[in-house]
Amino acid sequence: MAVDELLSAELAGQRAELSAVLASRGFARASALAHLLTYLCEKLFRGEAAEIKEYSIGVEVFRRGAQFDPETDSIVRVEANRLRRHLADYYEGEGASHALHIAIPVGRYVPRFEHHGAGPAEAAASSAPASHLRPTLERFKQTSRWLWMVAAVAAGLALAWAWFHARQKQAVAPYGASLPAASRSVETSFGPPPGQEVRILAGASRSLVDHSGKLWGADVWFSGGSAMEAPAQHIWRTQEQGFYRTSRQGAFRYDIPLQKGTYELRLHFAETFYGPEASGNGGEGSRIMSVRANGRVLLSGFDVVTDAGASNTADVKVFPGIEPAADGLLHLEFTAETGQRATLSAIEILPGFKARIRPVRILTRQTPYYSNDSQWWSPDVYFQGGVLASYTAPVKGNEDPELFETERWGNFSYAIPVAPGKYSVRLYFVVRHGNWNQPVAAAAESRPGVEHVFNVFCNGKLLLGQFDLRKEAVAPDVLVRRFSGLEPNAQGKLLLSFVPVRGYATVTGIEVLPQ
Repeated sequence: MAVDELLSAELAGQRAELSAVLASRGFARASALAHLLTYLCEKLFRGEAAEIKEYSIGVEVFRRGAQFDPETDSIVRVEANRLRRHLADYYEGEGASHALHIAIPVGRYVPRFEHHGAGPAEAAASSAPASHLRPTLERFKQTSRWLWMVAAVAAGLALAWAWFHARQKQAVAPYGASLPAASRSVETSFGPPPGQEVRILAGASRSLVDHSGKLWGADVWFSGGSAMEAPAQHIWRTQEQGFYRTSRQGAFRYDIPLQKGTYELRLHFAETFYGPEASGNGGEGSRIMSVRANGRVLLSGFDVVTDAGASNTADVKVFPGIEPAADGLLHLEFTAETGQRATLSAIEILPGFKARIRPVRILTRQTPYYSNDSQWWSPDVYFQGGVLASYTAPVKGNEDPELFETERWGNFSYAIPVAPGKYSVRLYFVVRHGNWNQPVAAAAESRPGVEHVFNVFCNGKLLLGQFDLRKEAVAPDVLVRRFSGLEPNAQGKLLLSFVPVRGYATVTGIEVLPQ
């Protein structure tokens, strides 16, 4: 048999193995990983392995757009690691008997097809130089096996491709819950829209990387005002203490160059100079200001202390549908109305939608996470009170156990900033069997479990009353409660309060989707 015929048979075997992996139970539940694996393998099959780069994967697979920056957006590295784990699980289970395995080497993205369990004849044949290839009996048997495999899986391959392309047309809802039609129209299968992102720390002389791995640049594109630095102190409702230790104050403006498009603007504030525990005097009423974007009023009569509920508290205001002016700049003006000078801690500009905010997904953990449906979950933010805990014991009744490794428990609240409108909120809870509230560091200790009976309120409205998590979670460990038609309070917040009745309140994830 000629060399090209053997190579053709080998390629057919590789395609057959890819088809088998895609049709497996684990990859059928993770369409984003199936999409990534298919992309990588097809590039290899077409002889385009040299084009498999982190940037091209981010743009072509995860739709990050031409401005994708692998240094500040880790989605490719995160998803590649998850793909490696899924492949390892597959070959420890369903694919354990396969002679051919697909591997993604660590630190690289070009897939490798590895022969496992080959006999002496096959091993000798695979190591023989191409110039010595001759139609021997062993090669004939080997090729026959490849051709038999091709015939056996041809129909399966076509079916897998049809399934795969059908799945790509659907928005993937986590854990079997159906997203409302409005949410599906807003969000693609792989998260928010791609485009330019801008993050500026007002008054800061150097950049900072936040808990999400996002780079915030030093102060730029400003005119007027003064850079100020507050004494080191704790800022509530954030993990990013460094954001709020600097600010720009006075009458000032920012003229920020933006590509043409629609953006979501987030302005970050904290009153660190005025209040009972701050270095200045006064509190509410000490600083009242206004903000304009391209001449349009965004905030008027704005008092940071009143809006946040206290001084030394992070306060975020969200504005969808922001576009650059005709000159390609976003002009932001900050002026005082009464009292002290206007203030600003940070500016965040993200690709957005015309009339609604980007979805908000929060996990009670220190780092971000991409779930099996490739949705991005931010690390814990907007919280006050409670304690974080992580666990090693896996939970049952879900397809993404890593998503549920942590919780916030105690008596706590989340003040989630949103724009005017109605929202659907999903709360994710996990039953911890045995001794609850024992984080990894305390796992060796023997402590009795505690009750988790609590109330949940949204802006004072009761969502869950006398909620007994252990009794509610009858079969699976993961429990999801969804609430629709929720509206922000006068300060533009969905204030979710978790109040213990017996033992402690708990939550693992919070999802906010515009309706």
